[in-house]
Amino acid sequence: MNIIPYHEIRKISPEKARELVRKVFEANNKNVSKTAKILGVSRHTVRRAIYGPLEDKSRKPKTCPRKLSSELENLIIQEAKRTGFRYRRLSLYLFRKYGVKISENTIKSILKRNAVPRKTRKTKKGERSLYDYEALIPFSEFQLDTKHLLDKDSLPKEVYEHIKKYNLPCYEWNMIDVATRTRFTAYSYELSSAFGFMFISLVALWLRTHNVRTPIKIRLDNGEEFCGGSERKLKEWNKMLSFLGVELNPIPPKAKHLMGIIENSHRADDEYFLMIHAERCKTKDEFIQRAQRWQDTWNFFRPHSGKGMNGRTPFEKFIDSKSLVSSHVFQFPTLLLEDILKKVGTFYSLFCNKLGGKYVFTTYLFYLYLSQFFAAAFAATVLYYKGVFKLCQ
Repeated sequence: MNIIPYHEIRKISPEKARELVRKVFEANNKNVSKTAKILGVSRHTVRRAIYGPLEDKSRKPKTCPRKLSSELENLIIQEAKRTGFRYRRLSLYLFRKYGVKISENTIKSILKRNAVPRKTRKTKKGERSLYDYEALIPFSEFQLDTKHLLDKDSLPKEVYEHIKKYNLPCYEWNMIDVATRTRFTAYSYELSSAFGFMFISLVALWLRTHNVRTPIKIRLDNGEEFCGGSERKLKEWNKMLSFLGVELNPIPPKAKHLMGIIENSHRADDEYFLMIHAERCKTKDEFIQRAQRWQDTWNFFRPHSGKGMNGRTPFEKFIDSKSLVSSHVFQFPTLLLEDILKKVGTFYSLFCNKLGGKYVFTTYLFYLYLSQFFAAAFAATVLYYKGVFKLCQ
Protein backbone atom coordinates (compact mmCIF):
# COMPACT_ATOMS: atom_id res chain seq x y z
CA MET A 1 0.00 0.00 0.00
CA ASN A 2 1.66 3.24 -1.18
CA ILE A 3 0.85 6.05 1.25
CA ILE A 4 2.01 9.64 0.93
CA PRO A 5 3.86 10.72 4.12
CA TYR A 6 1.65 12.45 6.65
CA HIS A 7 3.88 15.52 6.99
CA GLU A 8 3.90 16.24 3.25
CA ILE A 9 0.09 16.17 3.09
CA ARG A 10 -0.10 18.38 6.19
CA LYS A 11 1.91 21.09 4.42
CA ILE A 12 -0.85 21.18 1.79
CA SER A 13 -3.89 20.78 4.06
CA PRO A 14 -4.07 19.78 7.77
CA GLU A 15 -7.64 18.56 7.24
CA LYS A 16 -6.61 16.14 4.45
CA ALA A 17 -3.73 14.82 6.57
CA ARG A 18 -6.06 13.97 9.46
CA GLU A 19 -8.55 12.31 7.08
CA LEU A 20 -5.65 10.10 5.90
CA VAL A 21 -4.90 9.14 9.53
CA ARG A 22 -8.53 8.13 10.04
CA LYS A 23 -8.56 5.98 6.89
CA VAL A 24 -5.34 4.16 7.83
CA PHE A 25 -6.68 3.71 11.36
CA GLU A 26 -9.86 2.08 10.07
CA ALA A 27 -7.90 -0.11 7.61
CA ASN A 28 -5.70 -1.49 10.42
CA ASN A 29 -8.44 -2.60 12.80
CA LYS A 30 -8.30 0.67 14.74
CA ASN A 31 -4.81 -0.06 16.00
CA VAL A 32 -3.25 3.20 17.14
CA SER A 33 0.33 1.95 17.38
CA LYS A 34 0.27 0.29 13.93
CA THR A 35 -1.28 3.43 12.36
CA ALA A 36 1.42 5.63 13.93
CA LYS A 37 4.19 3.31 12.67
CA ILE A 38 2.82 3.27 9.09
CA LEU A 39 2.48 7.07 8.89
CA GLY A 40 5.67 7.83 10.81
CA VAL A 41 3.96 9.91 13.47
CA SER A 42 3.43 9.67 17.22
CA ARG A 43 0.47 7.93 18.79
CA HIS A 44 -0.61 11.26 20.25
CA THR A 45 -0.90 12.66 16.71
CA VAL A 46 -3.05 9.66 15.72
CA ARG A 47 -5.38 10.12 18.70
CA ARG A 48 -5.61 13.87 18.01
CA ALA A 49 -6.64 13.17 14.38
CA ILE A 50 -9.19 10.53 15.35
CA TYR A 51 -10.90 12.06 18.38
CA GLY A 52 -10.35 15.75 17.73
CA PRO A 53 -11.59 18.13 14.99
CA LEU A 54 -10.04 18.09 11.55
CA GLU A 55 -9.06 21.80 11.80
CA ASP A 56 -5.99 23.04 13.67
CA LYS A 57 -6.68 24.38 17.14
CA SER A 58 -5.95 28.02 17.84
CA ARG A 59 -2.50 28.69 19.25
CA LYS A 60 -3.69 31.85 20.95
CA PRO A 61 -2.74 31.86 24.66
CA LYS A 62 -5.66 31.27 27.00
CA THR A 63 -4.36 33.93 29.37
CA CYS A 64 -2.14 36.95 28.65
CA PRO A 65 -1.67 39.10 31.78
CA ARG A 66 0.36 41.80 29.99
CA LYS A 67 -2.05 42.26 27.09
CA LEU A 68 -3.82 45.61 26.83
CA SER A 69 -7.54 45.60 27.46
CA SER A 70 -9.83 45.86 24.46
CA GLU A 71 -11.07 49.27 25.71
CA LEU A 72 -7.54 50.67 25.75
CA GLU A 73 -6.72 49.17 22.37
CA ASN A 74 -9.87 50.72 20.89
CA LEU A 75 -8.84 54.06 22.40
CA ILE A 76 -5.44 53.84 20.70
CA ILE A 77 -7.03 53.07 17.34
CA GLN A 78 -9.60 55.83 17.77
CA GLU A 79 -7.00 58.47 18.69
CA ALA A 80 -4.68 57.34 15.89
CA LYS A 81 -7.43 57.83 13.31
CA ARG A 82 -8.55 61.07 14.96
CA THR A 83 -5.13 62.74 15.17
CA GLY A 84 -3.20 61.02 12.37
CA PHE A 85 -0.27 60.39 14.77
CA ARG A 86 2.00 57.37 14.49
CA TYR A 87 3.34 55.34 17.40
CA ARG A 88 5.99 57.76 18.74
CA ARG A 89 3.90 60.92 18.89
CA LEU A 90 0.79 58.94 19.81
CA SER A 91 2.53 57.47 22.85
CA LEU A 92 3.39 60.94 24.15
CA TYR A 93 -0.06 62.28 23.26
CA LEU A 94 -1.85 59.54 25.24
CA PHE A 95 0.38 60.16 28.24
CA ARG A 96 -0.25 63.91 28.18
CA LYS A 97 -4.01 63.70 27.63
CA TYR A 98 -5.03 60.59 29.58
CA GLY A 99 -2.03 59.94 31.83
CA VAL A 100 -1.66 56.47 30.28
CA LYS A 101 1.91 55.41 29.53
CA ILE A 102 2.05 52.86 26.71
CA SER A 103 5.17 51.56 24.99
CA GLU A 104 5.85 52.82 21.48
CA ASN A 105 6.36 49.22 20.30
CA THR A 106 2.98 48.19 21.72
CA ILE A 107 1.23 51.02 19.88
CA LYS A 108 3.17 50.19 16.73
CA SER A 109 1.94 46.56 16.86
CA ILE A 110 -1.66 47.63 17.45
CA LEU A 111 -1.64 50.07 14.54
CA LYS A 112 -0.10 47.44 12.26
CA ARG A 113 -2.51 44.69 13.34
CA ASN A 114 -5.54 46.90 12.75
CA ALA A 115 -4.19 48.35 9.48
CA VAL A 116 -4.57 51.97 10.63
CA PRO A 117 -3.51 54.13 7.65
CA ARG A 118 -0.80 56.72 8.08
CA LYS A 119 -0.77 60.29 6.80
CA THR A 120 2.04 61.09 4.41
CA ARG A 121 3.73 64.45 3.99
CA LYS A 122 5.75 65.64 1.03
CA THR A 123 9.12 67.09 1.96
CA LYS A 124 11.86 68.70 -0.07
CA LYS A 125 15.37 67.44 0.49
CA GLY A 126 18.72 68.98 -0.19
CA GLU A 127 17.75 72.59 0.59
CA ARG A 128 20.16 75.01 2.22
CA SER A 129 19.65 76.29 5.75
CA LEU A 130 17.62 79.45 6.15
CA TYR A 131 20.14 80.99 8.59
CA ASP A 132 23.68 80.60 9.85
CA TYR A 133 22.40 79.22 13.14
CA GLU A 134 25.75 79.03 14.91
CA ALA A 135 26.52 82.71 14.28
CA LEU A 136 23.10 84.10 15.21
CA ILE A 137 22.87 86.49 18.18
CA PRO A 138 19.88 85.85 20.48
CA PHE A 139 16.89 88.10 19.82
CA SER A 140 18.19 89.58 16.58
CA GLU A 141 16.33 87.49 13.97
CA PHE A 142 12.63 86.69 14.32
CA GLN A 143 9.83 85.04 12.38
CA LEU A 144 6.30 86.39 12.79
CA ASP A 145 3.05 84.71 11.80
CA THR A 146 -0.55 84.19 12.81
CA LYS A 147 -2.50 80.96 13.21
CA HIS A 148 -6.22 80.59 12.59
CA LEU A 149 -7.39 78.17 15.27
CA LEU A 150 -10.58 77.38 13.33
CA ASP A 151 -8.88 76.38 10.08
CA LYS A 152 -10.81 73.03 10.11
CA ASP A 153 -7.78 71.09 8.95
CA SER A 154 -5.26 70.55 11.74
CA LEU A 155 -7.44 69.69 14.75
CA PRO A 156 -10.17 67.11 15.42
CA LYS A 157 -13.73 68.24 14.76
CA GLU A 158 -14.62 68.13 18.46
CA VAL A 159 -11.98 70.75 19.29
CA TYR A 160 -13.33 73.17 16.69
CA GLU A 161 -16.85 72.74 17.99
CA HIS A 162 -15.69 73.36 21.57
CA ILE A 163 -13.86 76.57 20.62
CA LYS A 164 -16.98 77.87 18.86
CA LYS A 165 -19.34 76.83 21.65
CA TYR A 166 -17.45 78.61 24.42
CA ASN A 167 -16.32 81.57 22.30
CA LEU A 168 -12.60 81.05 22.84
CA PRO A 169 -10.04 83.21 20.97
CA CYS A 170 -9.84 82.39 17.26
CA TYR A 171 -6.42 83.73 16.28
CA GLU A 172 -2.94 83.14 17.64
CA TRP A 173 -0.10 85.64 17.12
CA ASN A 174 3.42 84.27 17.36
CA MET A 175 6.89 85.75 17.13
CA ILE A 176 9.78 83.32 17.50
CA ASP A 177 13.48 84.04 17.96
CA VAL A 178 15.45 82.01 15.44
CA ALA A 179 18.61 81.70 17.56
CA THR A 180 17.00 80.35 20.75
CA ARG A 181 13.48 79.37 19.53
CA THR A 182 11.99 81.59 22.26
CA ARG A 183 8.33 82.37 21.57
CA PHE A 184 6.17 85.39 22.31
CA THR A 185 2.44 84.74 22.00
CA ALA A 186 -0.83 86.67 21.99
CA TYR A 187 -4.42 85.84 21.02
CA SER A 188 -7.34 87.75 19.56
CA TYR A 189 -10.87 87.34 18.26
CA GLU A 190 -10.21 89.37 15.11
CA LEU A 191 -7.46 89.52 12.52
CA SER A 192 -6.51 93.08 11.61
CA SER A 193 -3.45 95.16 10.80
CA ALA A 194 -4.11 97.25 13.94
CA PHE A 195 -3.53 94.13 16.05
CA GLY A 196 -0.57 93.21 13.87
CA PHE A 197 1.16 96.54 14.49
CA MET A 198 0.23 96.39 18.17
CA PHE A 199 1.70 92.91 18.65
CA ILE A 200 4.97 93.85 16.95
CA SER A 201 5.20 96.99 19.10
CA LEU A 202 4.49 95.09 22.31
CA VAL A 203 7.15 92.45 21.69
CA ALA A 204 9.69 95.07 20.56
CA LEU A 205 9.05 97.14 23.70
CA TRP A 206 9.42 94.04 25.85
CA LEU A 207 12.75 93.17 24.21
CA ARG A 208 14.14 96.69 24.56
CA THR A 209 13.01 96.82 28.20
CA HIS A 210 15.08 93.69 28.90
CA ASN A 211 18.36 94.97 27.46
CA VAL A 212 18.13 93.74 23.87
CA ARG A 213 20.39 96.23 22.10
CA THR A 214 20.92 94.63 18.70
CA PRO A 215 18.81 95.56 15.65
CA ILE A 216 15.66 93.45 15.46
CA LYS A 217 14.87 91.93 12.07
CA ILE A 218 11.45 90.33 11.67
CA ARG A 219 10.56 88.04 8.78
CA LEU A 220 6.82 87.88 8.08
CA ASP A 221 4.43 86.90 5.32
CA ASN A 222 2.23 89.16 3.19
CA GLY A 223 -0.98 88.63 5.12
CA GLU A 224 -3.55 91.38 5.45
CA GLU A 225 -2.96 91.46 9.20
CA PHE A 226 0.50 92.87 8.45
CA CYS A 227 1.47 94.91 5.41
CA GLY A 228 -0.66 92.94 2.93
CA GLY A 229 1.96 93.16 0.19
CA SER A 230 1.71 96.98 0.08
CA GLU A 231 5.07 98.72 -0.40
CA ARG A 232 3.64 101.99 0.90
CA LYS A 233 2.33 100.38 4.08
CA LEU A 234 5.61 98.51 4.59
CA LYS A 235 7.59 101.77 4.38
CA GLU A 236 5.24 103.45 6.85
CA TRP A 237 5.48 100.59 9.33
CA ASN A 238 9.27 100.41 9.05
CA LYS A 239 9.49 104.17 9.55
CA MET A 240 7.36 104.04 12.70
CA LEU A 241 9.10 100.95 14.09
CA SER A 242 12.56 102.39 13.39
CA PHE A 243 12.19 104.20 16.76
CA LEU A 244 12.58 100.74 18.31
CA GLY A 245 15.27 99.54 15.92
CA VAL A 246 12.86 97.10 14.23
CA GLU A 247 13.00 96.17 10.55
CA LEU A 248 10.24 94.19 8.82
CA ASN A 249 11.23 91.88 5.95
CA PRO A 250 8.25 90.27 4.14
CA ILE A 251 8.91 87.03 2.30
CA PRO A 252 8.36 86.81 -1.48
CA PRO A 253 4.99 85.45 -2.65
CA LYS A 254 4.68 81.64 -2.52
CA ALA A 255 7.87 81.31 -0.45
CA LYS A 256 6.26 79.86 2.68
CA HIS A 257 9.29 77.61 3.21
CA LEU A 258 11.16 80.67 4.47
CA MET A 259 8.85 80.59 7.50
CA GLY A 260 9.61 76.97 8.33
CA ILE A 261 10.61 77.55 11.96
CA ILE A 262 7.41 79.24 13.05
CA GLU A 263 5.25 76.91 10.94
CA ASN A 264 6.74 73.94 12.79
CA SER A 265 5.92 75.64 16.07
CA HIS A 266 2.28 75.91 14.96
CA ARG A 267 2.24 72.18 14.41
CA ALA A 268 3.52 71.71 17.96
CA ASP A 269 0.71 73.98 19.17
CA ASP A 270 -1.83 71.66 17.55
CA GLU A 271 -0.33 68.45 18.90
CA TYR A 272 0.69 69.38 22.44
CA PHE A 273 -1.59 72.27 23.40
CA LEU A 274 -4.81 72.68 21.42
CA MET A 275 -5.66 68.98 20.95
CA ILE A 276 -5.25 68.34 24.66
CA HIS A 277 -6.10 71.53 26.53
CA ALA A 278 -8.55 73.49 24.39
CA GLU A 279 -11.47 71.23 25.33
CA ARG A 280 -10.69 71.76 29.03
CA CYS A 281 -11.27 75.52 28.79
CA LYS A 282 -14.74 77.03 29.07
CA THR A 283 -13.79 80.70 29.39
CA LYS A 284 -11.25 82.94 27.69
CA ASP A 285 -9.45 83.45 31.02
CA GLU A 286 -8.94 79.70 31.43
CA PHE A 287 -7.70 79.50 27.85
CA ILE A 288 -5.22 82.38 28.27
CA GLN A 289 -3.95 80.87 31.53
CA ARG A 290 -3.29 77.50 29.89
CA ALA A 291 -1.73 79.27 26.90
CA GLN A 292 0.63 81.03 29.33
CA ARG A 293 1.63 77.69 30.84
CA TRP A 294 2.19 76.26 27.35
CA GLN A 295 4.42 79.20 26.41
CA ASP A 296 6.40 78.75 29.64
CA THR A 297 6.73 75.04 28.90
CA TRP A 298 8.00 75.84 25.41
CA ASN A 299 10.53 78.44 26.56
CA PHE A 300 11.83 76.76 29.72
CA PHE A 301 11.32 73.01 29.53
CA ARG A 302 10.75 71.72 26.00
CA PRO A 303 13.96 70.53 24.28
CA HIS A 304 14.35 71.28 20.58
CA SER A 305 16.14 69.14 18.02
CA GLY A 306 16.23 71.76 15.26
CA LYS A 307 19.37 73.16 13.69
CA GLY A 308 21.60 74.88 16.19
CA MET A 309 19.63 73.64 19.22
CA ASN A 310 21.19 70.20 19.83
CA GLY A 311 18.40 69.05 22.14
CA ARG A 312 18.50 72.15 24.36
CA THR A 313 15.57 74.21 25.56
CA PRO A 314 15.34 77.88 24.51
CA PHE A 315 16.36 78.94 28.01
CA GLU A 316 19.36 76.58 28.01
CA LYS A 317 20.44 77.86 24.60
CA PHE A 318 20.13 81.43 25.91
CA ILE A 319 22.28 80.63 28.97
CA ASP A 320 24.93 78.95 26.80
CA SER A 321 25.10 82.03 24.56
CA LYS A 322 26.22 84.14 27.57
CA SER A 323 24.09 87.02 26.37
CA LEU A 324 23.77 90.22 28.41
CA VAL A 325 20.01 90.26 27.88
CA SER A 326 17.99 89.90 31.08
CA SER A 327 16.68 86.36 31.59
CA HIS A 328 13.30 87.87 32.57
CA VAL A 329 12.68 88.33 28.84
CA PHE A 330 11.39 84.74 28.88
CA GLN A 331 8.49 85.72 31.14
CA PHE A 332 6.53 87.52 28.44
CA PRO A 333 2.84 87.47 29.47
CA THR A 334 0.48 85.78 27.03
CA LEU A 335 -2.03 88.46 26.10
CA LEU A 336 -5.50 88.93 24.63
CA LEU A 337 -5.09 91.85 22.25
CA GLU A 338 -8.66 93.10 22.66
CA ASP A 339 -7.99 93.58 26.38
CA ILE A 340 -4.78 95.49 25.67
CA LEU A 341 -6.57 97.68 23.15
CA LYS A 342 -9.08 98.68 25.82
CA LYS A 343 -6.26 99.66 28.20
CA VAL A 344 -4.19 101.65 25.72
CA GLY A 345 -6.96 102.59 23.29
CA THR A 346 -6.67 106.34 23.77
CA PHE A 347 -2.94 106.57 23.15
CA TYR A 348 -2.98 103.90 20.48
CA SER A 349 -5.69 105.69 18.51
CA LEU A 350 -3.64 108.91 18.62
CA PHE A 351 -0.68 106.95 17.36
CA CYS A 352 -2.45 105.20 14.50
CA ASN A 353 -5.21 107.57 13.32
CA LYS A 354 -4.67 109.17 9.92
CA LEU A 355 -4.91 112.93 9.49
CA GLY A 356 -4.61 114.28 5.96
CA GLY A 357 -3.01 111.07 4.73
CA LYS A 358 -0.23 111.25 7.38
CA TYR A 359 0.16 109.44 10.69
CA VAL A 360 0.23 111.56 13.84
CA PHE A 361 3.25 110.46 15.88
CA THR A 362 2.71 110.59 19.59
CA THR A 363 5.55 108.17 20.14
CA TYR A 364 6.64 109.43 23.50
CA LEU A 365 3.23 109.24 25.16
CA PHE A 366 2.42 105.90 23.56
CA TYR A 367 5.68 104.25 24.56
CA LEU A 368 5.65 105.82 28.02
CA TYR A 369 2.20 104.43 28.70
CA LEU A 370 3.10 101.00 27.35
CA SER A 371 6.32 100.95 29.35
CA GLN A 372 4.33 101.64 32.52
CA PHE A 373 1.83 98.96 31.56
CA PHE A 374 4.52 96.38 30.92
CA ALA A 375 6.30 97.27 34.13
CA ALA A 376 3.09 96.42 35.99
CA ALA A 377 2.52 93.32 33.83
CA PHE A 378 6.07 92.17 34.46
CA ALA A 379 5.73 92.59 38.24
CA ALA A 380 2.45 90.67 38.24
CA THR A 381 3.96 87.94 36.09
CA VAL A 382 6.94 87.49 38.42
CA LEU A 383 4.71 87.28 41.48
CA TYR A 384 2.33 84.84 39.85
CA TYR A 385 4.90 82.55 38.29
CA LYS A 386 7.61 82.73 40.92
CA GLY A 387 8.37 79.11 41.68
CA VAL A 388 5.38 77.94 39.67
CA PHE A 389 7.03 77.31 36.29
CA LYS A 390 6.31 73.69 35.44
CA LEU A 391 5.22 71.48 32.57
CA CYS A 392 1.82 72.06 31.04
CA GLN A 393 -0.43 69.36 32.45
